[in-house]
Amino acid sequence: MKSYDLLELAGRNLREAVLRNSLTTLGIGVGVASLVAMLSLGVGLQKLATRQLGRSGLFDSIFVSSAQGFRGVGRPQTSQVPATFKPLDDNARKTFQHLPNVVEVYPDIRLPAEFRFAAPGKPQESYLALLAALPASARKSEAFDELQGSFFSSPNAPETVILADFGRELLGLPFDAKKADQKLTNDEAKQLLGKEITLRFKERQSNAVKAETSQPEDTMNFSVVGKEQKLKIVGIVSTEPNGGTRGNARIFMPIEFAESLNMVLPSDFRNLVRPGEGKSYSVLIVRVPKSKDVAGVEDAIKKEGFSTFSIVDASKGIARFFTFLDLFLGIFGSLALAVASLGIINTLVMAILERRREIGIMKAIGASDGDVKKIFFVEAGAMGMLGGVLGVALGWTIGKVINIGTNIYLQRQQIKPENFWYVPWWLVLAALVFSIIVSLLAGLYPAARAARLDPVEALRHD
Repeated sequence: MKSYDLLELAGRNLREAVLRNSLTTLGIGVGVASLVAMLSLGVGLQKLATRQLGRSGLFDSIFVSSAQGFRGVGRPQTSQVPATFKPLDDNARKTFQHLPNVVEVYPDIRLPAEFRFAAPGKPQESYLALLAALPASARKSEAFDELQGSFFSSPNAPETVILADFGRELLGLPFDAKKADQKLTNDEAKQLLGKEITLRFKERQSNAVKAETSQPEDTMNFSVVGKEQKLKIVGIVSTEPNGGTRGNARIFMPIEFAESLNMVLPSDFRNLVRPGEGKSYSVLIVRVPKSKDVAGVEDAIKKEGFSTFSIVDASKGIARFFTFLDLFLGIFGSLALAVASLGIINTLVMAILERRREIGIMKAIGASDGDVKKIFFVEAGAMGMLGGVLGVALGWTIGKVINIGTNIYLQRQQIKPENFWYVPWWLVLAALVFSIIVSLLAGLYPAARAARLDPVEALRHD
C-alpha cells in the first residue's frame, strides 16, 4: 500500500468518529501538558537559582586562603600539613593575577567598625556595623538593580553605599522586619544621600625601626593608630551585593580606597604570634570570566600551595538535586500520558469492532497483515502528534498563567517578580517525540488484533 493511500485512509477513519477521536486526542494533550508543565517548572527553578547565584558574582569567584589557616597556634605539625608555608601576601596576589583566565584579584576586606552620623534635626550618634569593600565589578550584581542614588564615582572615591535597613537605623526609624529588604521611601532616601558619615577605624602603621629599649616580648612589627575618615553616602541598596554569604555587611566602600586606608584587619593580629611575616591576607578573591574557568584556575592555585574554595564546588550538590527533581517531575507528569495511552487503546479497539467488514474486504482483495497494522499505527501516531502539539501549547499556556499569577502575588507582597517557568526547545521536541512513541506503543495491541482477523469471519460480521 502506497504511503499516500495509507495516510488518506487513516485520515478518513479518524474523521468518521470525530468526537471519540477528539476526546482521545484531548486526553493525550492533557497528558503532554502535565509533563511539559512539571518539567518546565523544574527547569525554570534551576535557571532561577543559577541566575541568582551567577549575578551575585559567586559562581565566577574563587576564595583563596593560606595553608596556615589549617594549623592552630601552638599545635604540633602533622604529616598532613607541610612544614613550610607560602604566605598569602602581595607576591601571591601578583602570582594569581598573572594566571590564565583571571580577571581580577582582590582581598576580602570586611570588619566591624564604628560610624558616627547626625540625622537631620538630631545630634550626632555612634553606630556599629560590619564594613565591606567592593570592587568595581560588583556594580553588575542584582543588588544594584534597584539602587537608590548612584554607585561609586571612582575606585578611590571616599564614598559609601549603605543597606536600607542601616539607613533606617541612621534615621532613627523603628525596626520593622517586613521592611528589612525593602527600599527606603523617596523622602527617607533624600535625608541620607549626599550626607557624610564618619568612619572611625584603626590604621596599621609599620614599625620600620624598633627602639633598642624595646622589651623582648614586644614582637609586633606594626603599630595601631586611631583614625577617622569622612565618607559620602552616594547609594542605598535593599540587599547585600554578596547575598550575605560572607557575613551581613551593612555599609560598603570601594576596595581600592579601603586598601589605601590601611585599616587593621582581623588577619593582621596573626603577626602578634608570628612576627616577621609582614602584611598578609586572610582571604583573596580571584574572579574568572565564566564559571567553567573556575576548575582550571583552582588547580593552578592549589599547585602554588594554597587552599581554595568556590561555590561551583558546592553547587555540584545543587545540580544533582535539580537532576533528581526533574526526574521525579517527569515521572509524575508521564503518569497522565500513560493514562491517555489507555484511551488510545480503547479508541482503536472500538474502531476494530466497528470496521470488521472493512478490514475483511481489504484483506480479501489482497491487503496484507502488515498493511492493516500500518493503518492503525498511522492513526495512533496521528493522534499522538496532534495531542503532543496541543499538549505543548496547553503546557506553555498553563506555565505562563501560573507565572503571571504568582508574580502578581509577589508584587502585592512587595517582592521582586521572577520568571521561574521556562520551556526550552529541547523539552518541546522531547514532549512531541515521547507523545508519538507512547501513542505508537498503545497502538501495538489494536494493530495486532486487527491484523489477526480472519477475512471470512470479518465478512460475515453484520
